[in-house]
Amino acid sequence: MAETLRLILVVHQHQPVGNFDAVIQRIYRDSYQPLLATFERWPALGLSLHTSGPLLEWLAAHHPDYIERLASLAAAGRVEILGGAYSDPILSWLPRADRVAQIVDYGDVLERRFGTRPRGMWLAERVWEPTMAADLASAGIEHTVLDDVRFLAAGLNESQLGGYWLTDDDSPPIALFTGSERLRYLIPYAPPEQVIAHLRRVARAQPGATIVYADDAEKFGAWPGMREHCFEHGWLPRFFEMLSAERDWLRVTTLREVIDHVPPQGRVYVPEGSYREMSTWSTLDSRPQQLGKAEHAEEVVDAPTQPAGTWRNFRVKYPVVDELTARMLHVSRRWARVHRASGTSDTLVAARRALHLGQCGDAYWHGIFGGAYLPHLRQAAYQQLIAADGLLDEITAGHSPEVSATLDDFNADVHHEVLLRNSRLMAFFAPQQGGMLYELDVRSPAANVLATFARRPEPYHISPAAPANYESNGHAEHRAEPAPPLVYDQYPRKSLLDHFFAADVRLTDVAEARAHERGDFITGRYERRIRRHADRVELELSRRGKMLGHAVRITKTIALAADSSVLDIEYTLEGLPRNVPCCFAVEFNLAGAWEAAETDGRAAGVGGEAWQFVVGDSLAMIDPALGVEFAIQSARDAGFWTFPVNTLSRGQVGLESIQQSTVVMPHWHLVSDSRDAWHVQLSIATRGLRHSEPVAGSL
Repeated sequence: MAETLRLILVVHQHQPVGNFDAVIQRIYRDSYQPLLATFERWPALGLSLHTSGPLLEWLAAHHPDYIERLASLAAAGRVEILGGAYSDPILSWLPRADRVAQIVDYGDVLERRFGTRPRGMWLAERVWEPTMAADLASAGIEHTVLDDVRFLAAGLNESQLGGYWLTDDDSPPIALFTGSERLRYLIPYAPPEQVIAHLRRVARAQPGATIVYADDAEKFGAWPGMREHCFEHGWLPRFFEMLSAERDWLRVTTLREVIDHVPPQGRVYVPEGSYREMSTWSTLDSRPQQLGKAEHAEEVVDAPTQPAGTWRNFRVKYPVVDELTARMLHVSRRWARVHRASGTSDTLVAARRALHLGQCGDAYWHGIFGGAYLPHLRQAAYQQLIAADGLLDEITAGHSPEVSATLDDFNADVHHEVLLRNSRLMAFFAPQQGGMLYELDVRSPAANVLATFARRPEPYHISPAAPANYESNGHAEHRAEPAPPLVYDQYPRKSLLDHFFAADVRLTDVAEARAHERGDFITGRYERRIRRHADRVELELSRRGKMLGHAVRITKTIALAADSSVLDIEYTLEGLPRNVPCCFAVEFNLAGAWEAAETDGRAAGVGGEAWQFVVGDSLAMIDPALGVEFAIQSARDAGFWTFPVNTLSRGQVGLESIQQSTVVMPHWHLVSDSRDAWHVQLSIATRGLRHSEPVAGSL
């Protein structure tokens, strides 16, 4: 039988910035190493392989022999090394200059490592927008892979999916290969014989066609049960053996070989989108959905109609993603300004590398993996962005004041936020949203102690039952706890949030979001006033609102001095109704799981239960993972409530409970018997317990 079908296996290897070494080591052992070792045994087969930049750095440091084996296979023409954006970001969200720079920089790395520059690239999550064609061409890329559903959305039919098409955007053309959704569902779940039978049907229906399988390497060994299935039970060797035995009609080759020897099918302009499941995850509807069996790759089914979601809506769906994106874009714009003003330097190159690492895509969306729900991934992105900012400060030293207050639309919501900044802290305030403090960066170690996540409904919450204990997916190394009651937040879990409760309010009601709010200050708009002094800046936020129908004014003034790790805060409450008892509380959320430092001769820790400190004037907490201490001091004795905020999110093997923040809420019971104002002074000290360096290494 004459050769009639080309099969291209495109495999993507990636681990997110901030993932734990032990997790990556396990995935290397269970997936990357045995996959390559099995492939080496079948010399007739070709492979197009992508490894993201952070993972390649890790492999070069921990398993240099693996890199040497890849280089030998690449030199022999068996493996096509694919390029891509260095940190595997979702390109649609990056400024165009960063898109090109990430691809070019990683092309340089791969050329140094493997001796040839990549011609093709892996597109993170296969998220496509038509304007990307010009960026890929500008970066020297010739070809990439999109899912076949995108071509069907362009108006092609299934008989036209067996090859590649050209596209452009006022630019040289690039080639778009059609990745087979059916093969993604078959490999490696269906018996190898079933896969071969499917390939035979394609060969008969479309003589001379090219069919592409493109998916994650972690499916081969790292996903639950797949190490046994693929290697111990022999699925992958049997599959490779069968492919090799069908050489009379089937050639297993690479994207590059097809580009060099097979003409394109024509020109097409593919609309924006990704694979089918991503379009479901990115929909804004949080009601329970019938996702269909297509979401479960182990089931080989006919997938339902393509949903209408777009990846950009993750920024709408999850405020934490919007905040992280806005911070990333702010650093990117600042880098560009410094570059224009100062030219290129080693420090500027290091700042760009940290920026690129902070753009790693995993923390910016949520699907079958934890993604944005995982605190250590969000914190890793912030670490890199804060480190990039610090490196830019080194370049601009002498041109900026020691302490500053800046008014700007930092989060692109058409309102002005305020940034108080010195050499130790960066504090971002949103006057239009309760006057809240929504980001607090400790510059050494680089950490945003307000990288929190508010609880929200998800479609999969319709069935919250989950195993009490199981190992999380490959992006985290922790054990899930029993599913907590479903509680959703009605406001962002940030800081300097002003509450009025009933005088007899209980901690459990506050912790479980059942306490009735008696004021309108949590999300209300505060007026702002900035005062600048030589060595100190002040932000005054005030709001005339309602408390039980009475007009009450809250004024909170936040001051930051040069070279200080302390925010000094003064509260003034005016117009409190006479002889009406109430509880006034100020909410702080600290991202992650914090422990209480010793207080009044004893220490306590945050567990799964709400807990409370007795009345006092101070509270100190630490997060050993971040290496940060947070201390709050009150000029008046206060009660201190503390409790965890846990989300319930979907991981690869089920639902998992994750502690997103620790609430610290000083509160005071008030009964006004005059028209006098009530005052309290607070100080918030946030300091690093150790110095941290950005993990912006270079290959």
